[in-house]
Amino acid sequence: MNLGGCKSRLLGLTREISVQWDETRNHWRDAKSEEFDRRYMNELSQQVSRAVAVVEELDKLLTKVRSDCE
Repeated sequence: MNLGGCKSRLLGLTREISVQWDETRNHWRDAKSEEFDRRYMNELSQQVSRAVAVVEELDKLLTKVRSDCE
């Protein structure tokens, strides 16, 4: 299992979504866009940060398990 690749993919896709959202915000500027930003985009950012931290911890744990089993 390559957790480093999973982490990179997650971060890359999140960056891509953020770029697309920034482009959308150039054309969509009202109360609903602000609500969407707060409700979904901010939450996405927070959840991805948490997921990345968990993936990093899992990667460390798996590395230790592999080392202990050798």
